[in-house]
Amino acid sequence: MIVAMLLLTLAAGAVGGYIGVHYGLEHSDSSANLDTLLHRGLDLSSTQRAQLAVLERRFVEERRPLQSELSSAKQELAASIASEHRYGPAVAQAVTHVHQAMGALQQATLQHVLAMRAVLTPEQARKFDTTVSKALTSDSP
Repeated sequence: MIVAMLLLTLAAGAVGGYIGVHYGLEHSDSSANLDTLLHRGLDLSSTQRAQLAVLERRFVEERRPLQSELSSAKQELAASIASEHRYGPAVAQAVTHVHQAMGALQQATLQHVLAMRAVLTPEQARKFDTTVSKALTSDSP
């Protein structure tokens, strides 16, 4: 009974962590604020808009396999829990796989954010930095 509770807690924590990161990166108000700032609040030149559009298209393509890998890792974790029914070697390996996949997605997202920043003027970058800082330090989900 205790082992089952432990496994359920582990699975819920892993899924909750993933959802929090995934939802937070893609759907949070902070992310919306960053998008709004970029496209409406920075008075971008046509050249900057074109450069950002290229970066966005690239990131969509880069993110797709990373999200697929994360999905695969979560499925592996679920299958491992279902087959081992304990925190055994397969579950531990699957947890590591989830963490690696989640980390790769987070790293790619941060690299994308910083690539967007590189397109901005110093004044625009200051506004961008403030919004990014608020997004990263916000306590809201």
